[in-house]
Amino acid sequence: MADEPELIQLTTENGLTRRRFLAAAGTTAVGAVAFTGCMPWGPPDREYQAQSRVNVSEDTLTAFENWYATGCRQCDAGCGVIVRVVEGRSKKIEGNPDHPVNRGKLCARGQAGVQEQYHPDRIQGPLKRSGNRGSGAYQPISWDAALKELADTLQAARGQAGQIALFTSSLRAHQHTVADSFARAIGAQRLILDPLGEAPLREAVRRVYGQDVLPDFDIQNARYVLSFGADFLGPWLSQVHYSMAYGIFRSGNYAAGRFQPRRTGSPRGYLVQVDPHFSMTAANADEWVPIQPGGEGLLALSMAQVITSERLGDASAVSAIGSGLDAYRPETVAPKIGVTAARIQQLARDFASRRPALAIGGGVAAAHTNGTETMAAVLALNALVGSVGRSGGVQFNPASPIDGLSAGVSGSKLSDWQGMAERLGRGQVQVVLVHDTNPVYSLPGALRFREALASAPYVVSFSSFMDETTVMADLILPLHTQLEDWGDDVPNPGPGVQVLTLQQPIVQPMYDTRSVWDVLISVGQMLGGSVQQALPWPTFRDLLRQDARTLQQQGRGSVRDADFERFWTKMLQQGGWWDESRTGAAGQTPSISNVVSGYKLATFSPGSDQEYPLNLVVFPHNTLGAGETAHLPWLQAAPDPVTSATWQTWVELNPAMAKSMSLREGDIVRVESPNGSVEVPVYIHPAAPPTVLAMPMGQGHTGFGRWAQQRGANPMVLLAPLADEATGAVAYAATRVRLSVTGRHMPLPKFEGNVEAVQIPELEVAKVTRTV
Repeated sequence: MADEPELIQLTTENGLTRRRFLAAAGTTAVGAVAFTGCMPWGPPDREYQAQSRVNVSEDTLTAFENWYATGCRQCDAGCGVIVRVVEGRSKKIEGNPDHPVNRGKLCARGQAGVQEQYHPDRIQGPLKRSGNRGSGAYQPISWDAALKELADTLQAARGQAGQIALFTSSLRAHQHTVADSFARAIGAQRLILDPLGEAPLREAVRRVYGQDVLPDFDIQNARYVLSFGADFLGPWLSQVHYSMAYGIFRSGNYAAGRFQPRRTGSPRGYLVQVDPHFSMTAANADEWVPIQPGGEGLLALSMAQVITSERLGDASAVSAIGSGLDAYRPETVAPKIGVTAARIQQLARDFASRRPALAIGGGVAAAHTNGTETMAAVLALNALVGSVGRSGGVQFNPASPIDGLSAGVSGSKLSDWQGMAERLGRGQVQVVLVHDTNPVYSLPGALRFREALASAPYVVSFSSFMDETTVMADLILPLHTQLEDWGDDVPNPGPGVQVLTLQQPIVQPMYDTRSVWDVLISVGQMLGGSVQQALPWPTFRDLLRQDARTLQQQGRGSVRDADFERFWTKMLQQGGWWDESRTGAAGQTPSISNVVSGYKLATFSPGSDQEYPLNLVVFPHNTLGAGETAHLPWLQAAPDPVTSATWQTWVELNPAMAKSMSLREGDIVRVESPNGSVEVPVYIHPAAPPTVLAMPMGQGHTGFGRWAQQRGANPMVLLAPLADEATGAVAYAATRVRLSVTGRHMPLPKFEGNVEAVQIPELEVAKVTRTV
């Protein structure tokens, strides 16, 4: 963090005085800049300017509060937040009302950021392993000694090709810049682990629409939304953004920066969810279509066949999709997917007639070996009804506001991780660096990655918590939390306009931690030569300021000022920069000619249908995601919105199957696949299809703090090592399992309530009517 003071602007409506302001500023992060409030076109006319002091007496106390704008890092949505700080302590996190992604709203994960800040199990300083690997025995080490040891180890390994590996999550913006530059400079193989990154959808968008970033699905202006597996009211891509759009889709519109009711006579949006799992979005839909897992692409192609054969679509698109659709007539497809032919026809006719109509795909529908082809078939439906590049349809996002600034890259292929596990096991990798990812926990159990990592001579973890991968490290370098660190973000998917979210440290670091980006820059300086040249900035903050000058020179967007220091301060006050006049280009004519000919059927894990008769549907937990926030007790205690279960893994079971096995809620069953087994309590779900077992991700940690460890089960141990053929992404819905009774029982922790039964005797379409 820089030592020089920064210009700070605050509104005067709250009666701020210079004395009160300086007292408050002294107990927060050095140079942190306070949020100025809602200002669509810039700062308010009346403002108070003051020059903050770097150091204020430690015994200065005040009850005065400040709100600081920054970015949320609890998931990949890229929301903007404001943080309430009193006497140097963060008290509350809320959505930034100015931010285009979330407009002042925030999910439970974002609000739980304060618990991560004050978590009692945070690693408080650098640690060096003192016992057997995996034992958790460590001793303190100084930062100077730790960085020298790291630099010396890297220097020794650099001379041998393929000896260094860097594991990260899918980083964006300048975080990606530093990580990628560092990896290239030291000759490291960088692998990206992103279990919920939607790589098949991203590849399908590239193929069909010619876009490198995800589009903005304009739910709020659609009349009819058809979602294939995308739980957009749950933890899918940008939950807050889509949930806000859904509210407008149902009851109103958003104009001039404020919510407005729908005009009299304006039709209420209609939602259909195609999903083998009764998700949050399915529960809110007008119609839920339970489908045989892996059949989503067949349904999309069958709908396309009806639209083209009955001449319900746009003539140019009907011509472009070409021949071959006759093989997907409803009567041919229906027995394969468990949806009646009559219902397929009705879905197609409704979709084509209720325009603007929007088809979305993702989640479990994309988590198959044919995930990319399935997503391409879904996206092609938008082209058939003229919903590409128009309001209420698919609207393209603009490029990054800074040339070359990454909006994220897809995760590495499963085959790359398999290859890495083999190389680690053979001792062919000398140094492993891990940041913001937990491959020991998150990869399919069939890869046995923990055993492979144990063979690496030297492992470094940049982590604030002792998770399953960090406990295997020789050196642990603890990091600042999101409230203590600098950063930025380019949301992907974006909200349809150019956005750069800026993250500033708003409280002083609690412990002896550092920014991972400053650590990599420091190590680069210690290594010198080409590595230092690849990372030429003194600090990560300097890199952010360097590219902020690029935005300033453009003279547009939500922040404008001829003086850079004032421009920088205004960016910090606002929580970033955005230009709502810069929307995405029209894009190329959708390429749908290969959608039919390129389609392949989904394949599943080895084993006969008789031996493993059930489809396992693994879905992200509403607040724990894929397990990355399981250490936070607020999120553990947040009830699942459908089952109301908390603090535990469960498996959702069809009532008829439960009756045939004499099972009741809370009975513990064993779920087995060819790759492993877990034991979990049963939740008898009235809307569970009879051939599907659904289980949430997120639990089953063996470490990761007191609130995560030894709680529930990790369904990733069951997964077959199968991947989407086009992108190599893990096909986490492609595993078949079997069920057996253990004879044990436990109370399933959940909120009590009445659930209206939904009878599904066969795997056919079910219509859930809702009272509005």
